[in-house]
Amino acid sequence: MLLHVLFEHAVGYALLALKEVEEISLLLPQVGGSGVLNLGKFHNIVRLVAFCPFASSQVALENANAVSEGVVHEDLRLLLETHLPSKKKKVLLGVGDPKIGAAIQEELGYNCQTGGVIAEILRGVRLHFHNLVKGLTDLSACKAQLGLGHSYSRAKVKFNVNRVDNMIIQSISLLDQLDKDINTFSMRVREWYGYHFPELVKIINDNATYCRLAQFIGNRRELNEEKLEKLEELTMDGAKAKAILDASRSSMGMDISAIDLINIESFSSRVVSLSEYRQSLHTYLRSKMSQVAPSLSALIGEAVGARLIAHAGSLTNLAKYPASTVQILGAEKALFRALKTRGNTPKYGLIFHSTFIGRAAAKNKGRISRYLANKCSIASRIDCFSEVPTSVFGEKLREQVEERLSFYETGEIPRKNLDVMKEAMVQAEEAAAEMARKLEKQEKKRLKKEKKRLAALALASSENSSTPEEYEETQSERPKKKKKQKPQETPQENGMEDPSVSISKPKKKRSFSKEELVSSDVEETAGNVSLPKRKKSFPKEEPVSDAEEAVNRSVPKKKRKFSSKEEPLSSGPEEAAGNKSGSSKKKKKLQKLSQED
Repeated sequence: MLLHVLFEHAVGYALLALKEVEEISLLLPQVGGSGVLNLGKFHNIVRLVAFCPFASSQVALENANAVSEGVVHEDLRLLLETHLPSKKKKVLLGVGDPKIGAAIQEELGYNCQTGGVIAEILRGVRLHFHNLVKGLTDLSACKAQLGLGHSYSRAKVKFNVNRVDNMIIQSISLLDQLDKDINTFSMRVREWYGYHFPELVKIINDNATYCRLAQFIGNRRELNEEKLEKLEELTMDGAKAKAILDASRSSMGMDISAIDLINIESFSSRVVSLSEYRQSLHTYLRSKMSQVAPSLSALIGEAVGARLIAHAGSLTNLAKYPASTVQILGAEKALFRALKTRGNTPKYGLIFHSTFIGRAAAKNKGRISRYLANKCSIASRIDCFSEVPTSVFGEKLREQVEERLSFYETGEIPRKNLDVMKEAMVQAEEAAAEMARKLEKQEKKRLKKEKKRLAALALASSENSSTPEEYEETQSERPKKKKKQKPQETPQENGMEDPSVSISKPKKKRSFSKEELVSSDVEETAGNVSLPKRKKSFPKEEPVSDAEEAVNRSVPKKKRKFSSKEEPLSSGPEEAAGNKSGSSKKKKKLQKLSQED
């Protein structure tokens, strides 16, 4: 039978093959001694068959969780099915954890073995793993182990199902510690202030009230009728306030200096603040217990229920305990002492602080404690495993304990447990339906508020986005209108005021040939009969010849063919000078042609 060993590491799974089982059993002293420590001898025993590295730290964490829970991961299944022989009966697989071995044997059908030689082989593999795998160093293996350990612990803490119970455990522990500290500090204030006003100790029994009075009174000689009303507010009793005032007048306490009074008052204020914080902490504990364990707190009270949860470690652990364990929970020392001395075992532990055992007669304390432990166990299981937390069952269980207590005293027969639980189930369903309705209403209100908020945001965003768009549109439209208007307005003004300036650029004028100019001039001069009328339209200007009129008429016609992109006007002085020189040359040529004709 072939023996293989599965080794789980932070970097991946490793499958190793060993020699025959008989040879390994013969080499037990070598394996247990120098065979594991010596790398050369260990290589003769173990051979690496396959190594499956993890793709990422997240995959490594998933595989670590699967191995710890005894579940065969898909990566492990693929490795074993790929590299182990097909004949499963002839394969023996050694694993370190019996839980994962049982899972492999159940799902894949391979025979698994743990302990003995396998443990020694795994110890050697763990020691020489970085030498067995190529490319793996000791430093990288240590880093991988450290990273996986941190992520595994972080995940366990983050997804801890008992994280709400931890708040209860810490708060009840702090509450007990505060009770001890407040009692110690209050006794210190009583002793310290008692040197100056010893009669106040006999009048006021409450520690917190005594500290408040010591802080308020200060020097007893300054206490008078004006402070009587404030004393009544602090003591909540007019007779006690009057007694304090009378005692201050005839007190036998010694005088005290101002600096001593300042120290006493500051210490008293600290004790008062601690007592106030203790009350707020108790309120916090009550709210937490009503959320986590409503039935248990309704049955025996918030403080006792929280102490039971803290002693058990969590509500889940308390729900797993039998009623006999819950009964003596907190009295372990007395239990083991009784077992050692063969004496009487304790009848109750932490549940002794509930009111039921104190109200029962001495002969019935053991009975009622056993009955109460039974009901506490039921209540804790209801709180732990119910989907909707409700205090209905706790109230019904409390009624049952009351009825059993009255049965021990008067003999009145209590109701049956079945009838009580039926009533509790009906009330629990009604309470669950009512809670569901409340949650539905709250959800509807939340959705309405969310819709209103989203609508307001959408409206605000649309307003903000529309104003810039409109502004951009208006800005883009304005220059377009100006561009269209410019080429239409400028030729009219220039043609009316100064025709010589309205001539286009020289580049456009060079395109005209002499023949075209002559033909156009001849046609226009032939068509024109009344030349003096043209001269009357421009009386201020010099007399214009026929050739000049022909030029002035022909140029605007060419201007109309220009596109809107081209600007026919000349802006600079150089262009104007060029236009004038070009026009004078044309005039001379036209005069010569007219004389020849």
